[in-house]
Amino acid sequence: MEKYSFLDDYSEGCQANILEAMQSTNMAQQSAYGNDDYSNLARRLIRKHLDGDFPIYFVAGGTLANIIIMSSTLKSHEAVIAADSGHIVVRETGAIEATGHKIITVPSDDGKLTPESIEHTLADNAHFPHMAKPRLVYISNATETGTVYAKSELSALSVICKSNDLLLLLDGARLGAALTANISDLTLKDIAELTDIFWIGGTKAGALIGEAIVITNPKLAIEFDFHIKQRGALLAKGRLLGLQFTELFKDDLFFKNSRHANLMAQKLSAGLIKNGHRLIAETQSNQIFAIMPNDLLAKLNKRFSFYVWRKYNETDSVIRLVTSWATDENKVSEFIAAI
Repeated sequence: MEKYSFLDDYSEGCQANILEAMQSTNMAQQSAYGNDDYSNLARRLIRKHLDGDFPIYFVAGGTLANIIIMSSTLKSHEAVIAADSGHIVVRETGAIEATGHKIITVPSDDGKLTPESIEHTLADNAHFPHMAKPRLVYISNATETGTVYAKSELSALSVICKSNDLLLLLDGARLGAALTANISDLTLKDIAELTDIFWIGGTKAGALIGEAIVITNPKLAIEFDFHIKQRGALLAKGRLLGLQFTELFKDDLFFKNSRHANLMAQKLSAGLIKNGHRLIAETQSNQIFAIMPNDLLAKLNKRFSFYVWRKYNETDSVIRLVTSWATDENKVSEFIAAI
């Protein structure tokens, strides 16, 4: 029996209508390097949510987006502030350090940064010129632990960053899940107003590949296209990325897909609790972290795929379950029935 995957939110290919759009436009000749009709339409559709004519660039993946953004906006002696669980810290193979920039990590139980933690970090890293200078604050929404920023929290970060001449970058790999979470009061327009640069994840919202970098600080937009080219991210057939974002945003498919992922996560989370299992935190988006007995996990692993996140004690482990735009509700019910 083939195992059903709750490993991640990109196990499937892409939404059927995206595949159909790529097929139906396959032989249409278009300009190269992101100057095609589809990419331009995608930019217009995204800008409707931003209420501003911001530069938007499409790249293939999230690590690539983070590398381009940080390597282009920081001087060699400038550093990044990030939560110790941040994606660039634990899941990108030292990609940012490889560009020559130090990451200053901040302890965080919920994956979030706060104005207080940033202030402490600045105070602890101010022996200039003997220490790398903090210049950019990196956050993700949703965070690596599935938590979601409220508007008040992002506003407070924006204020502390502006008052200390820090750039604020929001990694949006799971931004769709964050924005459509039940507890979220943020919009894309809010994020555009409160950050200097952010990106919208398409890969985890139903696209085959693709992320959209949105530059809201005009100083960062200067010659940004040179950096994209230099990092190998300027696709000749950029139409493939633009077309996917056109499909995601023309009928709000981006948000519909993300809501489905969250609904499946809520059902899975409720089932775990009903069957007597504990969560290490309330499920806010499409990632669930549960404490489960190792002997039960061995049985579940015969039918389902998931990450054992870490050891909890001698008999139990914390597992991560991730739902997606394509998660089959029947498979969620089967998992619940098996626990």
